Amino acid sequence: NIITMSSFHWLLAWIGLELNTLAIIPIIAKQHHPRATEATTKYFLTQAAASAMILFSSTTNAWSTGTWDISQLTDPMSCTMLTLALSMKLGLAPLHFWLPEVLQGTPMKTALIIATWQKLAPITLLYLTHNSINPIPLLIMGLLSTLTGGWGGLNQTQTRKILAFSSIAHLGWMASIITLNPNIMLLNLTIYIITTAPMFLLLKFTTSNTIKDLTTTWTTTPQTTALMMLILMSLGGLPPLTGFMPKWLILQELTTHNLTTTATIMAMSALLSLFFYLRLSYISTLTMHPTTTKTPNKWRFQPNYSTAPVTMLSIMSIFLLPMTPLLYT
Repeated sequence: NIITMSSFHWLLAWIGLELNTLAIIPIIAKQHHPRATEATTKYFLTQAAASAMILFSSTTNAWSTGTWDISQLTDPMSCTMLTLALSMKLGLAPLHFWLPEVLQGTPMKTALIIATWQKLAPITLLYLTHNSINPIPLLIMGLLSTLTGGWGGLNQTQTRKILAFSSIAHLGWMASIITLNPNIMLLNLTIYIITTAPMFLLLKFTTSNTIKDLTTTWTTTPQTTALMMLILMSLGGLPPLTGFMPKWLILQELTTHNLTTTATIMAMSALLSLFFYLRLSYISTLTMHPTTTKTPNKWRFQPNYSTAPVTMLSIMSIFLLPMTPLLYT
């Protein structure tokens, strides 16, 4: 990631992306399980194909312009190919099919890395080339991603798949704004990571792999379920929580550029995502699962994990909205 972020030469950026992919492969394949092997294969094939396309587009651009400088991306064919390759790396619709499958075959912690950290390098390249890239394909893919992320998550029962579709929807919001105002995109990315990370960690702590598992989390720790509901609402973009900030700024920017129809469709697609966040919060927090035991709570021992990161990130994912003027100037 750092190599890609700090490079000005296309080959260095490509090497950074390759190292990034190769480093995560053994982490995904660590679980000796057929599903983990399948996830590793799918991840490797998509990332390798996207990396090859990036190398091809940068070579084509160097051939026509005579320079390997990342900021000098002027060949239209190369621009289109790079946009498609980076979309494939990120998991933007219609190149999103690998993401839910890969997340489903990995443990929560690895899924968290794939959904957050692994997105940084491709988004950095989009940020560096945002002046050269044609906004139309990105707007179309952004719209498709927000709709796919909403529709796809509706009938899922696995929490990792739901969060994968949530990730696709969030990436759609980022893709639609990057050519218009890249700073809002960076803000959106930061807030996406701040809100998604505690959600994955809470699901890991409560070992909730399916929606059914969420029904009994209140017996273990009622405070966690209340926190989970607030984080889910923040992911859905409800005011006065942090998640409302990027959606508000993006819709404002789109209407400023006379893209009112796009803004309306994206706002409507946010309702689809909100539906499955509401369903998760309803099951985990707002209803009590029938219990046959006399004691309302389970036996609890000292947790063998650090709760400080979850606490910090949860506070940030709930209370940052008043800081909007400071973060976005």
